[in-house]
Amino acid sequence: MDLITETADLAHACERFARHSVITVDTEFLRETTYYPLLCVIQMASPEEAVVIDALAEGIDLKPFFNLMARESVLKVFHAARQDIEIVWHRANMLPHPIFDTQVAAMVLGYGDSIAYDALVEKVTGHRPDKTHRFTDWSRRPLSKEQIVYAEADVTHLRDVFKVLDADLKKRGRSDWVSEEMEVLTSPRTYDNEPSRAWERLKSRVRKPKELAVLMEVAAWREREAQTRDVPRSRVLKDDAIGDIATHAPTSLEKLANLRSIPKGFERSKWGSDIVAAVERGLARDPHTLPKLDRPRGNAGSATVELLKVLLRMTAEKHHVAAKVIATIDDLEQIAVSDSADVAALHGWRRELFGEAALALKHGSLALAVEKGRVVRVDRT
Repeated sequence: MDLITETADLAHACERFARHSVITVDTEFLRETTYYPLLCVIQMASPEEAVVIDALAEGIDLKPFFNLMARESVLKVFHAARQDIEIVWHRANMLPHPIFDTQVAAMVLGYGDSIAYDALVEKVTGHRPDKTHRFTDWSRRPLSKEQIVYAEADVTHLRDVFKVLDADLKKRGRSDWVSEEMEVLTSPRTYDNEPSRAWERLKSRVRKPKELAVLMEVAAWREREAQTRDVPRSRVLKDDAIGDIATHAPTSLEKLANLRSIPKGFERSKWGSDIVAAVERGLARDPHTLPKLDRPRGNAGSATVELLKVLLRMTAEKHHVAAKVIATIDDLEQIAVSDSADVAALHGWRRELFGEAALALKHGSLALAVEKGRVVRVDRT
């Protein structure tokens, strides 16, 4: 058990880890009360050792760790890597590369949609990880011996999981499938919190250009406010409130106060005036400069999506791949509208596995039928 609290010790450990072609990495962080995640602990394992780094130790400089993350000769293995990578991006303005995400690999190999780390370890190795400290407060000091052992085990089990998944990917010829996903995870755009794009994360269904313009402006205001105050977005304004504001476009504090989703008295705060100003900016935008709204599909479009869902489930079961990694519901909805939709399901291995068949089903050259109690594909060419 090795806890690193000094920069010199961290630098020496990173030198040792840099000699290996593969290392496993995990982080422990808190973000319940902040916009940016608070990095508390980093753990790493090589084939020879495992270390736990106290990222909150007084005076410690994490630069050696970030340099290791950038080292091209070392493959960094994570599980559900996105939040770990986001932390490195925020702290060091760089992205770990190259990387391997065992959660993505598990989906490609048919272990289910977004399988949790504990479940994956148990399925692959037969070992049941200790979950005692899963929700511990990693910001409290000193760290207990039990916390350090738990953190270390996360990356030592990950070594075994990686070996099994990597071998299986190579055996099935699916390593390139995972590599495509890693390109997304190591793209700066994935971690772009530019306020002007904040509206893209919202599920609000706006129907008119005016509503979209207001949505964009209010979402951008909330993002800037959350970043400046370093608080979660929901602490500033909840998603449903933004959707409500976009629909009703209140241009006065009185109209804002009438919205059910707005907390009582909110309109009297500084933010009430800010929101009204954002609404006015939205209403003043030129509709021709806005992104195109998805057109309602009607009953035919809905029926197509339902058929595509059946085809997706069949494809996933046949090839032992998680449906989620092949296509999302949003992908299916866009395919139903356009043959040239710019979605992952119509590119690369996904198109070969599912996309071509999806288009064929849409245009009637492929059908679905029930045979002996099972749904089967029927070519109609």
